[in-house]
Amino acid sequence: MEEQYISKLHPVVDYGAGVFLLIIAILTILGNSAVLATAVKRSSLLKSPELLTVNLAVADIGMALSMYPLAIASAWNHAWLGGDASCVYYALMGFLFGVCSMMTLCAMAVIRFLVTNSSKSNSNKITKNTVCILIAFIWLYSLLWAILPLVGWGYYGPEPFGISCTIAWSKFHNSSNGFSFILSMFLLCTVLPALTIVACYLGIAWKVHKAYQEIQNIDRIPNAAKLEKKLTLMAVLISVAFLSSWTPYAAASFWSIFNSSDSLQPVVTLLPCLFAKSSTAYNPLIYYVFSKTFRCEVRKLRCCCGWRVHYFSSDNSAENAVSTWWSGRDNVRLSAAAKAESPGAAAP
Repeated sequence: MEEQYISKLHPVVDYGAGVFLLIIAILTILGNSAVLATAVKRSSLLKSPELLTVNLAVADIGMALSMYPLAIASAWNHAWLGGDASCVYYALMGFLFGVCSMMTLCAMAVIRFLVTNSSKSNSNKITKNTVCILIAFIWLYSLLWAILPLVGWGYYGPEPFGISCTIAWSKFHNSSNGFSFILSMFLLCTVLPALTIVACYLGIAWKVHKAYQEIQNIDRIPNAAKLEKKLTLMAVLISVAFLSSWTPYAAASFWSIFNSSDSLQPVVTLLPCLFAKSSTAYNPLIYYVFSKTFRCEVRKLRCCCGWRVHYFSSDNSAENAVSTWWSGRDNVRLSAAAKAESPGAAAP
């Protein structure tokens, strides 16, 4: 089996893939570390569901630290390093953190939908303990799926291009046991969470749209409605970025189930894999664009590192307004607190 760990790509392509992963790893670690640092600094202001954002950052950093160094070294070595043991480790880590990210996004969408369509008293029932229990369940669920191939249901193996490892899709072609694993995993870890995310955000978008129309008709605080729409858009973009990154990889993987692994050129199987791994770097960029709080905290971190950065201080009310993207109906219906904001404070 060792010959399968030799790169099937041109050395220049291997080197380029390694450079790309190195850039993604740096962006992922720096960006998500800033997210975690901001969360720690503002821990007393974080609403309980925002812990899911922290969990997403932890999963992204975990993937970057546990997987990318080995992938980069293998790409520059033009062959996979470590043989079967490191291949299983790499594939398991990828599966664990991938499922964890997907289920975290699904939980974020569901909670966002629930609090948007609930009264303030009901939305307040989502406590930090509740979210911590949910996060623990997400990790246990992800770990369960990750270890199933180790106990005989499913397989781990090298990618067709030879310098990465994942679920051994091509082995499932003539295996009923493997095919049942793929079908179950695809439904419970991909299709159902993706459909749930889409359904929840469509429901939120409709709710926000109706509320915005009502605000326009009665001329009440348009800035607050713009804030809610912007925060909802941020949440949608996080999910869209993840799903878009992994969809080409899922398509290529399913192609290899029903066709020979040689039916696609190695570089064709490489590109979706690299695109999927880039998903870990997107979220901090989205936060930076949409959240004034995060921008200010990043600038403060840069100043702490000795970089001279000039910026205008922001009002605490603006920071609180941005952190209320989980606050549900109060945002949609423009609570008394939103009415009390200054005209420029609502927009992040």
